[in-house]
Amino acid sequence: MKIKTKLQAGFGFLFVIVLGFGLIALFFLNDISSKAKLILKDNYKTMGYVAQMRSVIDRGVYPLSKNNIEKFEQNLALEKKNITEPGEKEAVDRLSAAFESLLSSGGDQQRKLAERGIRRELAKIESVNMQAISNKNDQANKTYSKAEIYIAVTASFCFIVLFTFIVNFPGFVANPLAEFGRAIKQVGNGNYLQRLHFNNNDEFSDLAGSFNAMAKKLNEWENSNLSKIKSEKSRIEAIIAQMQDAIIGVNEKGEILFLNQLAAKLLSVDEQTTIGHNVGELMQRNELLKNIIQPQGDNTTLKIFADERESFFQLESREIVVPNIETDDDQPISASSRSVGKVYLLKNVTQFKELDQAKTNFIATVSHELKTPLSSIKMSLKLLKDIRVGEMNGEQLELLEHIQDDSDRLLKITSELLDLSQVESGNLKLSFALTRPHEIVQFAVDAVKFQAEQKSIQLELKTDENLPDVNVDIQKTAWVLVNFLSNALRYSSEKSKVVIEVVGKGDFVEFSVRDFGKGIEEKYQKRLFDRYFQVPTDGQNKSGSGLGLAISKDFIEAESGKIWVESSLGEGSRFCFTLPKA
Repeated sequence: MKIKTKLQAGFGFLFVIVLGFGLIALFFLNDISSKAKLILKDNYKTMGYVAQMRSVIDRGVYPLSKNNIEKFEQNLALEKKNITEPGEKEAVDRLSAAFESLLSSGGDQQRKLAERGIRRELAKIESVNMQAISNKNDQANKTYSKAEIYIAVTASFCFIVLFTFIVNFPGFVANPLAEFGRAIKQVGNGNYLQRLHFNNNDEFSDLAGSFNAMAKKLNEWENSNLSKIKSEKSRIEAIIAQMQDAIIGVNEKGEILFLNQLAAKLLSVDEQTTIGHNVGELMQRNELLKNIIQPQGDNTTLKIFADERESFFQLESREIVVPNIETDDDQPISASSRSVGKVYLLKNVTQFKELDQAKTNFIATVSHELKTPLSSIKMSLKLLKDIRVGEMNGEQLELLEHIQDDSDRLLKITSELLDLSQVESGNLKLSFALTRPHEIVQFAVDAVKFQAEQKSIQLELKTDENLPDVNVDIQKTAWVLVNFLSNALRYSSEKSKVVIEVVGKGDFVEFSVRDFGKGIEEKYQKRLFDRYFQVPTDGQNKSGSGLGLAISKDFIEAESGKIWVESSLGEGSRFCFTLPKA
């Protein structure tokens, strides 16, 4: 029998035992519950009807008012529908006749007789139901006692069966595993002649066969020669030599382990004589190797003169980690990993660099060419709005406003593309000057004041006193702050506020813009400063080119600053950047 089948049978047996006990307990509990409900259901209602009818008679006000008659008749009708006990129907019929007699009585003697009859029948109905409640209560108690006995007997039986199962069943799995543990310890100690034998026709038998085959292979490997290892080494070396990328391997001792022909050509060294040399000594007389082993900063793109032209190579490094198996007295096998060196890979990305440069040139050219017609369009729009040219109706003015907005947006995008092309081409020019932080903020606030007034948004300014000057390009820095404020106003609701804060933080001055809009999801925050990335919107806000924040990052980092965002859904966003004190 397979282990899976054994486990299924064992747990199935447990399930049947637990299910049987549960069903028995549920049956008796349901029986007790149903009898308890019978006690409180119909008889309790009858007692209530009797009490209501007696309250009408007890008032003693005759003749009965219309409300009292309706109350008595209503409860009498309900009681007629709730007759559940023997003799109750006859008493109800007599009660109905007595009440009719009370209503039709002409004198005090006849009324008193009818009233006594009503009270007698009410007492009779009440007595019948009280006796029924007592009988049903006795019946429920008997059922409860019987259920206690059955449940106790069933629980004792289930406990004995389950205890026997718990004691004996784990041996089906634990005993073979213990044998496997002893055998694995023997193999770990180097005894590759250890074998296991199971005749149960289950998974343990199959696993024992696989274990025996493994031990046999280990024994063969232990006694084999190095020819196969050398063959594999030659194959790996052939693969490395034929790779299209330059590759260099360094072991944990700092020695050149391998390098292919392309790497030797780029480094201008001999492949065979270089292998085995200490990389530290080679770096002293080979600047390129030094830049590969110890790259400067985060820039992993190297410009190398190769194939009679300047080529670009992307540097990647990977640590070589191999399994490390150790043995000691307590643990037969201790598996871990250790570093045995590094591999450096140089990928030729010249073609991609050229394409990127062509893209940058194209963007710069197109953006520059677009600025002239856009400026002409803006001038034409300004002339059209001049009443000296001719007056226009409301719809025409509205169309002009739409054209004005779209042309402004296009002009903003072309300006951003021009700034981007300057950054990508390395031609970004900054005019550094000592500037007061308050001047930068005031410049940005003045630029967006009209936009804030249109949405009735309050611009709240918080600044520290005596802030130190910063050495920055005031126009570029103010552009970043204007970009932050424009985004904040765009995503803020009307009659809200935007907080601009400037504070000193150690050797830096921190600028921040906080809005109270819907916020930005965490999964988008890390990509906010990527080029062309735009956070998905609900369609209510016009999106830009996806370049504003990317260019802002380039401007701030060019001024030795840092830029980031803090945001939570439903709480708004806070865009910040820091600049070093002058």
